[in-house]
Amino acid sequence: MSNRIFLSFPHLGGHEMHWIEEAFKESWVVPLGPNVDHFEHQLEEYLGCGNVVALSAGTAALHIGLVMLGVDAGDEVICQSFTFSASANPVKYQGASPVFVDSEADTWNMSPEALEEAITERKRVTGKLPKAIVVVHLYGMPAKMNEILAIADRYGIPVLEDAAEALGSEYCGRKCGTLGRYGALSFNGNKIITTSGGGALICPTAEAAERAKFLVTQAREAMPYYYHKEIGYNYRLSNVSAGIGCGQMEVLPERVARRRQIHKLYVECFKDVPEVRVHGNPTADFDSNFWLTTILFDPQLGFTPEDLRQHLASLNIESRWLWRPMNMQPVFADAPFYGDGTAERLFNSGLCLPSGSILTDDEVVTVAEAVKAFVKLRR
Repeated sequence: MSNRIFLSFPHLGGHEMHWIEEAFKESWVVPLGPNVDHFEHQLEEYLGCGNVVALSAGTAALHIGLVMLGVDAGDEVICQSFTFSASANPVKYQGASPVFVDSEADTWNMSPEALEEAITERKRVTGKLPKAIVVVHLYGMPAKMNEILAIADRYGIPVLEDAAEALGSEYCGRKCGTLGRYGALSFNGNKIITTSGGGALICPTAEAAERAKFLVTQAREAMPYYYHKEIGYNYRLSNVSAGIGCGQMEVLPERVARRRQIHKLYVECFKDVPEVRVHGNPTADFDSNFWLTTILFDPQLGFTPEDLRQHLASLNIESRWLWRPMNMQPVFADAPFYGDGTAERLFNSGLCLPSGSILTDDEVVTVAEAVKAFVKLRR
């Protein structure tokens, strides 16, 4: 397996063990401690905003974001359909109902037109507005936030950014995750940087961050005994895992830069292959981290994403289908959906290519040549 080309393999920076050893030396092997504090501070400096709360997973960050926005049983939450299920599952955790909105073709993210249609139609059907909007920056590509936020502001609906795949991405010069009311990050093993598993909630104020910290440490009141007036959650990041994050933050700019280089190399490799289109930034307002480089191929070639995935797998190359839209998932079969099928069309004609920052240029070229050879046979 040593010669396998992985989709997005963890890429360590070299100093992670220093921070982990410090945690063990000081016996901070708990879900709090100096590594957690330092990791949060590093993230705040990088993002250019204060008030980051380190958590056990990106899903936990999305869940607490919804809690902080007051989402409760009986509410509706608008959610991007073209995403991983973790974007929508926390809506159900709160006893609320997701309303799925389709993508637009430029960014593959939430369509502003379909969003406004969903808002007005849900108000007509239910008599009230949705409680929140969950926007996803898919594969690191920023959503059209100016348009989406303008619509959200017009109806007074707060936005929670799912920036799990978008650490380092920028929209109009601002880091993704800092544009909405709250933002969620993920540090899963396949992300830009990792804490082996973890996430973070970006909060608008210090008071909101303190409230979030209270909720994610079981909502324990300041009493000499365990006393609880609210439901809490065990969502804090461990000090050991945060130590990995501290080491990873030291190399974050390099990791983002390398993913962008890999994307650029794929673009160069496919420039003379009209049947394959590498998804890129629509305009200068968008600066994706290109967490994963994704391609679309001409459906008239007569093969499916699975055909191409299996071909690459036979060459020991890992690839992956694009996310299957949430409105196509059996678990959400009864959820309302607004759109024209853009996400479904993308799902049926695209693939994620190996993009980890640990890849060499030669490995990227190997992947591209394998795709090109497969396409040539299907012409």
